[in-house]
Amino acid sequence: MQKKSSQIIVIGAAIVDILVRPAEQEVFQTGSYAAEDIRMSAGADALNEAAVLAGLGKRVRLETVTGCDSAGEFVRNYCRNMGIELPEDCVREGVPTGINVVLIDRAGERHFLTNPKGTLRSLTLGDIHMPFGEEAQIVCFASIFVFPEIGVKELEQIFRQAKSQGKIVCADMTKRKKNETVEEMAPALRYVDYLFPNEEEAMLLTGRDTAEEAAESLWETGVKHVVIKCGRKGCYIRSKALSAWFPAVSGVECVDTTGAGDSFAAGFLYGLSEGKSLKECAEFANACGAEAVRSVGAAEWIGSCKNLLFFPKCFRY
Repeated sequence: MQKKSSQIIVIGAAIVDILVRPAEQEVFQTGSYAAEDIRMSAGADALNEAAVLAGLGKRVRLETVTGCDSAGEFVRNYCRNMGIELPEDCVREGVPTGINVVLIDRAGERHFLTNPKGTLRSLTLGDIHMPFGEEAQIVCFASIFVFPEIGVKELEQIFRQAKSQGKIVCADMTKRKKNETVEEMAPALRYVDYLFPNEEEAMLLTGRDTAEEAAESLWETGVKHVVIKCGRKGCYIRSKALSAWFPAVSGVECVDTTGAGDSFAAGFLYGLSEGKSLKECAEFANACGAEAVRSVGAAEWIGSCKNLLFFPKCFRY
């Protein structure tokens, strides 16, 4: 029997995270420090989103690159175990698989050591297989500003191709790297149906002082729905029909914020794929983000997601 095509395509990085918690400055004085938890995990925005979606039962294809090394094999094995489809040509010779050291403080906030010469920043337009599969309902680029070789012209080409095929086009972002402005990004953003920046990223790109003002500026570029992730405050959505806050899940103890935004985005994509309303998508995304911060690692929480009683009723199994 022929294998079904992917339902959701996620584009972006897939690397290895070395997570250290809690990380204290004391190590630089003593030379050695006994952390409570040190572990290796699959990571990066696109892989985190794909893993959560796959854990929720979605068919996912991940457009990414990995190195021809043990770290790359770790990532590929992880994808196989999660049921995430990878392109056959995703292995790149001569480039090491990205490895991030993620230092997590006692408040759960993260500090990164990264290798800019690895696959974390190596994706190019030629690595993305277009046209996209016919059965893919959603194409999500995770995330803008990560890859030096994918600027506004390349993003415009990717998003325009997806729109021409009738896909729902989604995108996430990180902090801008070259002082880009919202006006400069507008030619690509106008094709985006759902954009998922966090509050700091949105305000930095737009030069605005609040999430609401930043969302308005992004919406004016042509983005159909601007969804701003605001951590403990929840999320703010600006669309033609809606300008509203959706509060975060209350009473959540934050252990590690790694992957929280990615889990949020994956939850929102899941809701879209299920035909849920904006309100339902926002509530589910907030719930996924809340669950992610309860444990160390980006997507480890997904193994117990079916038992989460705080998920909105419309998503409970």
